[in-house]
Amino acid sequence: MSTTEILLIRHGETDWNLQRRLQGHLDIPLNPVGLRQAQALARGLDGVALDAIFCSDLQRAQQTAAPLAAARGIRLQLAAGLRERCYGALEGLRYPEAAERFPEAYAALMGRDVDARYPAGQHVAETMREFYERVVTTLSALLAPGNLRRIAVVTHGGVLDGIYRSAHKLPLEQPRSCDIFNASINRLSWNPEWPQPLRVDGWADVAHLDALSLDEIDQ
Repeated sequence: MSTTEILLIRHGETDWNLQRRLQGHLDIPLNPVGLRQAQALARGLDGVALDAIFCSDLQRAQQTAAPLAAARGIRLQLAAGLRERCYGALEGLRYPEAAERFPEAYAALMGRDVDARYPAGQHVAETMREFYERVVTTLSALLAPGNLRRIAVVTHGGVLDGIYRSAHKLPLEQPRSCDIFNASINRLSWNPEWPQPLRVDGWADVAHLDALSLDEIDQ
């Protein structure tokens, strides 16, 4: 079976990222910087052939992936399994607000309690373990046909963290040990015949955003 190259991409910036609000399943759009990051991402991958673009069905991911798909004339394949973790009643809150309104849930969040379920809000919260298993199962299903040479997967920070942990066999209880940037490109390879099927080849690449930073300085 051939190896599949994965370009794992986090969505561009949202206002809630800047405000450090928990987004989860709430459908928050990109802000103007995020929209420019999406265009810069597409330019940075100009000429890179993709067999498919898989995307979270939340709009911040779709808006990030749209220029990439438009440049190739291919459709986005949406997957709810690529959504961010659902934080229940904590969604929409800044961290200090979550600590004040839901102290037990906030303590579990900060302590990385993998089986804690936060109070329900607009959506029913997932435990960290449920979220991780969803992410790994979804990625495995996307790769299962085994006939894709290179794909893009446009998703969320928590999903990137889960896939990084899966590749490195890191425990969920361990604090995050990788950088996760908006509109970053993270490169992995997958081959089910390898002893460890998922391999990280490069992480947290934001070189394609350098020109965007220069443009903003000039404005």
